[in-house]
Amino acid sequence: MITRSISFVFVFTLFFGLVFSRPVQAFSTGGCEGDCNKCHSLTYEDAQGVIRKMNSNAKVVSIQISPVKGLWEITVDDNGKKGLFYTDFSKKFFVAGPIIELDNGNNRSQEHLDQLQENKKVDVSRIPLGNALVLGNRSAHNKVIVFTDPECPFCAKLHGEMKKVVEQRKDIVFYIKLFPLAMHKDAYWKANAIACNKSLRMMDDNFAGKPIAKTSCGAKDIDENIKLAESLGITGTPALIRSDGTVHSGTLPADKLIEFINGRK
Repeated sequence: MITRSISFVFVFTLFFGLVFSRPVQAFSTGGCEGDCNKCHSLTYEDAQGVIRKMNSNAKVVSIQISPVKGLWEITVDDNGKKGLFYTDFSKKFFVAGPIIELDNGNNRSQEHLDQLQENKKVDVSRIPLGNALVLGNRSAHNKVIVFTDPECPFCAKLHGEMKKVVEQRKDIVFYIKLFPLAMHKDAYWKANAIACNKSLRMMDDNFAGKPIAKTSCGAKDIDENIKLAESLGITGTPALIRSDGTVHSGTLPADKLIEFINGRK
């Protein structure tokens, strides 16, 4: 998954652990003779000190080693909003933003936040579908909303898997909301062109690497989609939302996508 912006807090989860004052030891492999806790620890006081240097009143909730060796992952509560940030073993650097696994596009930061919050959901009634592109049969029982970016490579991969799903399952339909990310310089005009033409074929061509024509119709759909995604706490693409509001971030192969739609995350 690719994120829209770098921010201090990702509003995604509730955390139900307790805050302890003891040091937390690193447990990743490799470096420091394969046992980082021989060399490194981070106390809650240390982590709180890093936060204070950022002029934030957020409170430390938990500490663990991040998916990237050499970084601590710190969960914080900022006035009821939960988020993550990272600091290196030297405690000299503050890192805000998600960790993306390049092989599959999964947002490892958001996965952790999702794990800490059971049954992470959004209110699907807040998501209008009138301006969405439709892949599959509109009358299909299982409706899945997808926020996608025309320049996101993981979105392109997921789009291909979605097409496989609708070929196998006539009871599944995807409603595609175009959500261009600021980090992709051509994503906005491409999203607007596809939306203006209401063309799934243009999206197919775009994801296949074919050029699409620039079109401007003055539609506000894309700006509205961006505001909507941000209000729902969706910061990256692709993001899948099934009918009960459960969210999955990142691409999935067709079989796993069907499992998610069937209610097994």
